[in-house]
Amino acid sequence: MSDARRLRLLMTADAVGGVWTYALDLAGALAPHGVETVLAVMGPRPAPDQRAAAQRVPGLRLLETDLPLEWLAGSAAEVLGSGQALARLAQQTGADLVHLNAPGPAAAAGFPVPVLVACHSCLATWWQAVRGSEMPADFRWRAELTARGYRAADLLVAPSAAFAAATRAAYRLPAAPIVVPNARQPAVASAMDAAQPFAFTAGRLWDEGKDAATLDRAAALLPFPLMAAGPLEGPHGAQAAFAHLRRLGRLSTMEVAAWLAARPIFASAARYEPFGLTVLEAAQAGCALVLADTPVFRELWADAAVFVPPGDAPAFADAIHRLAMDGERRRALGVAAGERARHYGPEAQAQAMLAAYRRLLQGAHHQTGRDAAA
Repeated sequence: MSDARRLRLLMTADAVGGVWTYALDLAGALAPHGVETVLAVMGPRPAPDQRAAAQRVPGLRLLETDLPLEWLAGSAAEVLGSGQALARLAQQTGADLVHLNAPGPAAAAGFPVPVLVACHSCLATWWQAVRGSEMPADFRWRAELTARGYRAADLLVAPSAAFAAATRAAYRLPAAPIVVPNARQPAVASAMDAAQPFAFTAGRLWDEGKDAATLDRAAALLPFPLMAAGPLEGPHGAQAAFAHLRRLGRLSTMEVAAWLAARPIFASAARYEPFGLTVLEAAQAGCALVLADTPVFRELWADAAVFVPPGDAPAFADAIHRLAMDGERRRALGVAAGERARHYGPEAQAQAMLAAYRRLLQGAHHQTGRDAAA
């Protein structure tokens, strides 16, 4: 985008998980390219530290809409109503295009500008990875609404090729979403004092897809602590309890960065992770990575991490302990992770998203978009 013609983007986000971080970092990376972002927050309102972080992003205007978050809504009508409200908001804010970080609202008719949907996660692919059985009725209508949103969008993007393929298969799309890897602005923080080796994990600990329960069992087998940052209770009432993880609670971005700056061994046992921003943050800090052996993690971190069979707590404990005892290998893996992390920088993401936005504004719709749905 040229300085002579600035682009105004209406982007949605929620303050519950990684989409918040994704939205702020992307908006910040787009700003030098002439993109003004109006960030419409759906669901629970941001915490004070999240609001403060948003205020530091150039070219970002924060709107707390109080519209229902898609996966917390009680009916399809609520989600479609959110879509209609967002369509009005796009018109009121003078947006040139809409970037939805959840697909359901796209199913509502009436958006006055092109709509891009970023495929971050969905119930159908989550259920397949975590449960593998038939979805309950409350999940089925949500998955059907997701399919409608994907087919109504003008363009779909996904953060990894493996997740793009899973999304296409789950919703029988004519083509996979285009791949635009997520990115993270590296945080600079002073390291926490660490008198002994330790391991670290972070994320939504209540989410079964993150499988913190496996790390909890692994922690019982380790002679040093496995620290866990993140909430134990989800906004929809899901709760988790752990006996062996050293729980730190919800931490701010800078607090997490301080723990990672000490270069612990970072572990993720996630069975379902379309990208994994916390893994990227750990890699940027030079941490050695121990990851569940999933297609997404293999795609992103092959040759830069130790991979462990999902759900295998003794194998996680063994891999973590071996790295703790082998400083040379731990440092080598940290260097490899840091080098790989440079592939997932904000500028690369911004350039790829700008290309997608230009494609929409020039009228070249993706074949999974409105024309295909008509």
